Amino acid sequence: MPAAKRPRPPRTTPLPNPGLHDTATPATRTLVIYPHITSRDYATARGDRMAASRLDEARGLAAAIALNVVHAEIVNLQRPRPATLLGSGTVERLAALVKEQNLELAVVDGHLSPGQQRNLEKGWGCKVIDRTGLILEIFGERAKTREGMLQVELAHLNYQKSRLVRSWTHLERQRGGFGFMGGPGETQIEIDRRLIGERVIRLKKELHSVTRTRQLHRSARKRIPYPIVALVGYTNAGKSTLFNMLTSSDVVAKDLLFATLDPTMRQLKLPSGRTVILSDTVGFVSDLPHELVAAFRATLEEVLEADVIVHVRDAAHDETEAQKKDVEEVLAQLGIDPDKPDDAKPIVEALNKIDLLADDDKTRLLGQSSRAEDRVALSALTGEGVARLLAVLDKHLAKARDTIDLAVPLSDGATLAWIYRRGEVLGRRDTETEAIVTALLDPADVARLEQQGTARINPRLFVAAE
Repeated sequence: MPAAKRPRPPRTTPLPNPGLHDTATPATRTLVIYPHITSRDYATARGDRMAASRLDEARGLAAAIALNVVHAEIVNLQRPRPATLLGSGTVERLAALVKEQNLELAVVDGHLSPGQQRNLEKGWGCKVIDRTGLILEIFGERAKTREGMLQVELAHLNYQKSRLVRSWTHLERQRGGFGFMGGPGETQIEIDRRLIGERVIRLKKELHSVTRTRQLHRSARKRIPYPIVALVGYTNAGKSTLFNMLTSSDVVAKDLLFATLDPTMRQLKLPSGRTVILSDTVGFVSDLPHELVAAFRATLEEVLEADVIVHVRDAAHDETEAQKKDVEEVLAQLGIDPDKPDDAKPIVEALNKIDLLADDDKTRLLGQSSRAEDRVALSALTGEGVARLLAVLDKHLAKARDTIDLAVPLSDGATLAWIYRRGEVLGRRDTETEAIVTALLDPADVARLEQQGTARINPRLFVAAE
């Protein structure tokens, strides 16, 4: 009779759990605070976002993980306080509110240092997280793919690694020494920091493997090769709704911040008949944590690989211009300068949600976009303006194509079908033995014909091999 397996002993030095997964339920009573710094120096650094709009966004972020926002307010302060960010009077007033309303969580829509977070938790008697922590929580719940989950965990650990000093009370304990050596032994904080470091190393190795797989997929697409059109934009701008409209897909599209996290790709047929790959990416947001930009770089590299970038904007939002700046800042971090788009990677603005505009505003926006080369006013919900967007994409992708003349034997039906499938045939004239085809083809496809043994007849004429 085989011996029974010994139960595995519990780990005596668990990693600190910084998240809300054990406490965040639909019933979690939450306080949301937006610290509006009125000093001119700080206001310039933070941008010109309206405080009310920023508070609404913070409420939306909290709602994205089903937190019950009981109270939300804007707190005006001249400058941040080193100890608590907020003034002492505000801290005391909110402490009374937390106790009176029996609040379990406070979200401060700004950056908190580890010491400020710890002091606010002491003063209010509840869990406190800042904007970065909240966004990390949302990403942690939304990640579905293996790569997405690894990236979120890596970002979360890197964020918490700098907060081990005073963020957790149990880290102040020490374990005794062993045997006769005496001494305080390894402190709890050292153990947790070591465990986090080991886990980070393992995550990076796993992510490296996943990234290699993604690179192989990119290489495979380049061998096909289909042009890539990437949708980018502020979160909840309507990217997924537009993606579904264009590709007849069923990607989750909700009126919810960060409804889409993992990138999705589908084939799309343009009016010219050419096929492209449309990529729906994660939405951007103001003050996007740098931990996430770094961790999700492998995913965001899909944008770098794109032939055309479509910047989807919520034209009906009061802060649409500020949101545009936020997206451009993230693109700049990826090495894409929105102010200097080149012909190789044009950026098209899709002014979405015109169905929510007043008639006069809608008419004005449609008129302005009709005169602009790279701006399209549309509604991803109703489909209005989508046809023009496809035409604009066709035009940009056609710029990268070469106009060539091919003499193909009529007996070579496979090559003729390939040219019709891969390019845009502008004209055709048949002789007794050959088809003289004038077509627009991508440089890679022209090179493929040459590699097959084609011979140049004149500057615009190639002969496809049998």
